[in-house]
Formats: sequence, C-alpha cells, structure tokens
Amino acid sequence: MKIYLASGNLHKQKEMAELFPEYEIIIPSQEGIAFDPEETGSSFLENSLIKAKALWDIVKQPVLADDSGICVDILEGIPGIYSARYGGKQYPKGKPNGEKTPQQEQNKSLIEQTNEAIAMGKENPVYPNNKRSCRYVCAMTLYVGPDRFYVAQETMEGSLIDNLEQARGQGGFGYDPIVILQGTDKTIAQLSAEEKNAVSHRGKAAKALYHLVKNSLHI
Repeated sequence: MKIYLASGNLHKQKEMAELFPEYEIIIPSQEGIAFDPEETGSSFLENSLIKAKALWDIVKQPVLADDSGICVDILEGIPGIYSARYGGKQYPKGKPNGEKTPQQEQNKSLIEQTNEAIAMGKENPVYPNNKRSCRYVCAMTLYVGPDRFYVAQETMEGSLIDNLEQARGQGGFGYDPIVILQGTDKTIAQLSAEEKNAVSHRGKAAKALYHLVKNSLHI
C-alpha cells in the first residue's frame, strides 16, 4: 500500500518509512510529479494541510504531509514556520530573493541571535529559568479523501547550545546538532534513529496517525 509524502526531503522519507514500516512511502519526484506548493499558512498546521491537499488533488491516494520547525522561546518563536528559510536576524523569514541560507550559517545565526537576546536581558516568556529553551514542532496531516483528513501536532523540548563549537552528532539533519534534548546531555543529532523516533516531534505525530491508520481507517 502506498502513502504519498508531500515532500522532496529524503531525510523525511527515511523517517516516515521507519515509522510506517508496512507502507511504501513515496515522494512525488519518484513518480515524476512536479510538486512545490506555495506555503501561505500562518501556522505549522495550516501549511501541513495546504501541502497534504495539494498532493492529494494530484494523486487521489492517501497523503502524509508535515510542516515542522524549531521555535526559540526567548526569540518569541523565531524561526518557527520559517525554519527552512531562516536567514538570521536580518532575514528571519528568509532572504527576499528566496536563496536558501546554508544550514551551518542558519545554526550559527540562531545561536548568535539567542545569545544577543540573553545579553540584552530579555526575559524568556515560557521558561524564565532557561534562557535557551526551544522546541521542535511538527503538525502532520493524513489526507485520505475529499475534505477528509486527520491531524496530529507534537513537540520535542530542548535547549540551544551556547556556541557553534559545541555542536555535535552525525545523525538527524537541520538544527539537530545545536539542540540538546530536554533531560539529557545529548544533542538531537547524537540520538540513534530509534531513539529519535521515540521522542521526536515528527515521530510522536506520526505514531498517532499510524495507530489511526491501523486501528480505525484500515488503509
């Protein structure tokens, strides 16, 4: 049974294949489908639904879509839904020309912007005793038919490291090397795939939808 993934990200495809082991997870490019919907939502949930519906309209088969990112509390949620496009303090929503900032630069800029906010004495509105608190957020949509869909939104709590020299770990992708998982001394990038899937925002959201698929929808 195929489930289409509304993404071109091979890392996400690998994660979803591990979380939905009984299904063939297909990304659009594998079947020659041009897919690049405009993400016009103002939240992870809205963007997830936009992507899911856009691909379902093409394939007319079950679609998984997620929108995810990292939110730093002392920065009032920056970069949030703009995590992939984040271009530092100057371009928190991405560069005007649409050019992607290299991930290493994004990591460096996010740490520096956080450090600057701390140095200025800014208060953390969520966890006053942890100036570096952050979380990954994932809104995941399973779209199964016209106006018929299911959504799960989950988080993974953590803290940013102090400087880029502390970045560590070879697993994961994105901001994973600079985020320490809450309650541990490991960055997300130091977790095994099994460990990450058990605690990650995407893993928890996917499991909720997987149980729905298996126990209720029987897809």
